[in-house]
Amino acid sequence: MKPIKLILLFLFISIFGFSQEKVKFLYSGRVDVANTEYPKLSGPASSVEFNFSGKKVNINLKNIPFQGYYNYVSVELDGEYIGRYKVDNNEFKAFTFEVKNKSKKIHTIKIFKATEAAMGEVAVDTTGIEAIPFPPIAKKKIEFIGDSITCGFGNDETGLPCGQGQWFDQHNGYLAYGPVVSRMLGADFLLSSVSGYGMYRNWNSEKWEEDILPDVYDYLYLRRSQPEQFGNDYQPDLVSICLGTNDLSDGDGKKLRLPFNKYKYIGNYIELIQKIYKKYPNTRIALLNSPMVNGDRNKIFVECLKEVKAFFNNDTKHKPIEIFEFPEMKPAGCGYHPSIEDDKKMADLLFPFYKNLLNN
Repeated sequence: MKPIKLILLFLFISIFGFSQEKVKFLYSGRVDVANTEYPKLSGPASSVEFNFSGKKVNINLKNIPFQGYYNYVSVELDGEYIGRYKVDNNEFKAFTFEVKNKSKKIHTIKIFKATEAAMGEVAVDTTGIEAIPFPPIAKKKIEFIGDSITCGFGNDETGLPCGQGQWFDQHNGYLAYGPVVSRMLGADFLLSSVSGYGMYRNWNSEKWEEDILPDVYDYLYLRRSQPEQFGNDYQPDLVSICLGTNDLSDGDGKKLRLPFNKYKYIGNYIELIQKIYKKYPNTRIALLNSPMVNGDRNKIFVECLKEVKAFFNNDTKHKPIEIFEFPEMKPAGCGYHPSIEDDKKMADLLFPFYKNLLNN
């Protein structure tokens, strides 16, 4: 078999879990596996999972900085979240994790990138890991498209309180609403989200100044400066879109900000959905408003979502688009973002909505 076919087979089995063949490493989310010995976790909450035996496991991780940043990983061991760890070493460094149940023979560890793509990547050295092969389990799949809310921005103050450190020191994508509700549903998840980005303009910039989310969506690293494409192999059962908070914002209040343009917002939203249908012809789409937008702006937000939905009313090729409206919230995380507790509340609210869409 040619090398390129082997790589594609590896991607298909390792990332998407459809094969009954056993694998040593299972990847989920936006992960660069071009070099299978040193895969790179790129997108928020992207992950690697493997089984091992013994009382502890050593994993060599390395920070690959973008713009000089560092990263964090969140770790789940034998189904239990054990914490978030800073990865600021630019050479491989061993991280040791001890098991609690020492009588258990085989253990499962999952390493999630807690920070988002803008921080760079976390490389994993798989060469020294004595991973025990296991058969992947087929699961329903959800893709979450969004901004800082979807990334888990500012939700985790366990290491540093709000206002201290870098702007991403409180990121924890593992505990964002999408991964939380996905675990409740027993579903696999993919986060395609970038803090500050919008549907037609960003938090503090207009379209002509920098990329918006639809511009970077097709790129593996969620930035056009690195041209690697994120292919169509991942076919989610459901795509959930939560974009509009930044489009409707006033930015920092200092920089020139044009009035919100509903026609640009709706037009770009429709184009993104059309792109998604082309990429994932059998998926279903859900549109979310924002827990950070209340009052009159939320009314405008929901009206726009209804117009987007109405555009596809005569579409007979796909299942109907559905809208979910968060009740008015007062987020308690950094920068008026959802906290870990808020993310759990959001997941609880979304659970029956997503469950119904996945099962019908």
